[in-house]
Amino acid sequence: MANLDSFEVVGSQRLEGEITPQGAKNEALQILSAVLLTAEPMVIHNIPDILDVNNLIKLLAEMGVEVTKLGEGSYRFVAANIDLDYLSSEGFRSRGAGLRGSIMILGPLLARFGKGFIPKPGGDKIGRRRLDTHFLGFQKLGARFEYDAKADFFRVYGDQLKGTHILLDEASVTGTANVVMAACMAEGVTTIYNAACEPYIQQLCRMINRMGGKIDPNSIGSNLLRIEGVKKLGGTEHRMLPDMIEVGSFIGLAAMTKGSITIKNAGIEHLGVIPDTFKRLGIKMEFRGDDIFIPEQDSYTIDTFIDGSILTIADAPWPGLTPDLLSIVLVVATQAKGSVLVHQKMFESRLFFVDKLIDMGAQIILCDPHRATIIGLDRRYSLRGIRMTSPDIRAGVALLIAALSAEGTSIIDNVNQIDRGYQHIEARLKALGAHIRRV
Repeated sequence: MANLDSFEVVGSQRLEGEITPQGAKNEALQILSAVLLTAEPMVIHNIPDILDVNNLIKLLAEMGVEVTKLGEGSYRFVAANIDLDYLSSEGFRSRGAGLRGSIMILGPLLARFGKGFIPKPGGDKIGRRRLDTHFLGFQKLGARFEYDAKADFFRVYGDQLKGTHILLDEASVTGTANVVMAACMAEGVTTIYNAACEPYIQQLCRMINRMGGKIDPNSIGSNLLRIEGVKKLGGTEHRMLPDMIEVGSFIGLAAMTKGSITIKNAGIEHLGVIPDTFKRLGIKMEFRGDDIFIPEQDSYTIDTFIDGSILTIADAPWPGLTPDLLSIVLVVATQAKGSVLVHQKMFESRLFFVDKLIDMGAQIILCDPHRATIIGLDRRYSLRGIRMTSPDIRAGVALLIAALSAEGTSIIDNVNQIDRGYQHIEARLKALGAHIRRV
């Protein structure tokens, strides 16, 4: 079984070379679900080869989507003959329940077929991730929602979706995407306020417009989307953005291992505040075209606020810092000079992996489930290798970065959590000189 895999990491190796980020995982789950909006061929490029995405592709195939692999990361999807009966089957229940992204098929199914079912999805253990935003949006469009608590099944029905004004109860990326996909074929005009405006959502909206949708181009990238429903959508071709979470992870990796790393094709214009956030931790970087070069640095100093008080780094909806990178920021701060308060506002148990870092010798005060103060060691003491378990995708990579910088050998168990979000991670790290093997 894949989930019994562990990584054995020998730390303190200086990493150097080039690494290219994969296609964006969070974009992939939306874009792949959107192939259900049309019976015509959809060609998608730069799809990351990771567990969550591969499981979604298998799920689509089992629903009747014709899937053809065209090359590395490129696929053609034709959703002409969808088997809606499969959605009530035991096979669908077991496959869908293990995949958090399965929630994303509801919007397109509702738009095109007037109904959609999913088992309660699984995924990360990072606190409650409410699904209310999705269902409240569908209900506003006129859908009927049922939850079968005994079978843990969600069902939505809505033959005649009607455009309306929707205020999302939170700026959820997946919630926004799902409601956008449902609304793009609803009758009349839908306005979605408090919409998430991440690059992934912008990508989805532009793709739907290339399929014949009518999402006001001036509203794309804002938190007020305006969508005029159309009767049907056609096929198109689409390329995923580079994964910004990987880019941030590699910036942190370079700093922690005193490495000199070039991140190729980083999609700099779509990174928002990510580079500046790492610069505030004292990490130097140069933009060379669309590549980011991180030079070798023996020491890096965290900024303070103007009055000299401790810097706070917090997550926020886009264009703020994505919560997915806070665990990386936290790890990088452990070896910096200076202190920082990391405030994780959006999920309540994402900081619980810090106990492993404390075991490695990091100086961290966990203030409460949302806040941790990190007192940088300024490399006076190295972290030390230990045995630990990866609780979720992002904490898993943060612990992997810690292990790569630590003295001695670390074992990281449950690395299938890392595989869910990062493709061929050990091969790519080995190419930079990391001593890592899967056991």
